[in-house]
Amino acid sequence: MNDLTEKKCEACSIDTPPMKPQSIQENLAKLHQDWSVVDGRQISRDFTFKNFQEAIDFVNKVAGIAEDEGHHPDIYVHNYRRVLIDLMTHKIQGLSLNDFIMAAKIDKLT
Repeated sequence: MNDLTEKKCEACSIDTPPMKPQSIQENLAKLHQDWSVVDGRQISRDFTFKNFQEAIDFVNKVAGIAEDEGHHPDIYVHNYRRVLIDLMTHKIQGLSLNDFIMAAKIDKLT
């Protein structure tokens, strides 16, 4: 089992440094291969579903996890059946372990 799914997101402060590239790559390797790093500051994954209702059901499940974790992704529904998830720790304008914890828990939904 992915050890990230066993962790809980923890609040960080504005002076918390963003993850270094090596840590980003190490944690990215623990996620589904469709996650990608964007500008070294966020991770993204695009999901495709059979129809709009499945896409919205997925979004609602992600929202539940986000509320439980206190860490909220940017979620975009496009082309009626596709969902793009962007994760970044906005407080530090970069990536933290919380982003990878959320991504791992989102991966478990699919």
